Amino acid sequence: DMSGKTFASPLADRLLAYVELQRALGFRFEEQLAHLHAFDQYLRRQGGTPTVTQELAIAFATGDPDSSWNRRARRYQVVRRFAEYLTTFDPRTPILDPKALPRPTRQPPRHILTDEELARVLHEAQHVSPCYPVCGVTIHAMVGLAASTGLRISEVVRLDKADADLQTGVLLVRRSKFGKDRYVPVHPTTLEVLRGYAAVRDAAYPDCHDPAFFLTMWQKRFVRNTLQQTFCKLARRVCLRGPRGRGLSFHSLRHRFAVKRLVAWYRAGVDVQAMLPALATYMGHVHYSDTAYYLTATAELMGLAADRHHGRQQEVEP
Repeated sequence: DMSGKTFASPLADRLLAYVELQRALGFRFEEQLAHLHAFDQYLRRQGGTPTVTQELAIAFATGDPDSSWNRRARRYQVVRRFAEYLTTFDPRTPILDPKALPRPTRQPPRHILTDEELARVLHEAQHVSPCYPVCGVTIHAMVGLAASTGLRISEVVRLDKADADLQTGVLLVRRSKFGKDRYVPVHPTTLEVLRGYAAVRDAAYPDCHDPAFFLTMWQKRFVRNTLQQTFCKLARRVCLRGPRGRGLSFHSLRHRFAVKRLVAWYRAGVDVQAMLPALATYMGHVHYSDTAYYLTATAELMGLAADRHHGRQQEVEP
């Protein structure tokens, strides 16, 4: 939750008023708020009282070499809309080009983690901070939970202690991407990891009153960007991500979960099309097409689908 942070740049008052306006209009404004906090920090580093120009917005949006083009485009659009708001108070603020940093129209093929690659990431996660073993236990549990349930990164960091029933192994995922709650049962092995983490957490932070299930060393809830950066570092350490540019991300764990589930159903002879609504519900998808996308996600899935299709054709041939 980014709402506890404050703005501190020369445009702090305008940023705060803009966020409050968006919230008053009924928008959740969570991802946008995270981008605006990053923009506020960027402005502080620039010094002086800045004018939000085209060049400034693009420099900010493209400043992180690890971010995807989609993320850069989203950051730019958030700043562009804030600049539109600023023109109400300062007519000298230029109108930024809405097409200056377009999002790519085609989704690049995604790398689906193999079992061996995931094992390497999980092993590295346990040793993320040799001086503070509780950090390794925490990151290991977060990565394992996402890989075994397909939870979004925002859903992992937003999970509260009260939302995790460690007796039954059912999680209550509140306010998912589309504002809906859902229950997510976890595998017994995942539940064991969560119980182990909770025991370590409570022993390490016995007086912590933060409601978050996963806690940082500072006994606070994780910020999504911090977890994303930590995962990217892990991926580099195990040679699954290059030193610069985009690559494997925390969201890759969600893709892996969906594809592995579909492959297992195909191999078991299950009617996959009939099961897609169940998978969509589990993953918190609103649109059927979001889940159906995974049917073409890997060569393995395509091959299994083709084998089944040809097998059915042979069955009906005289």
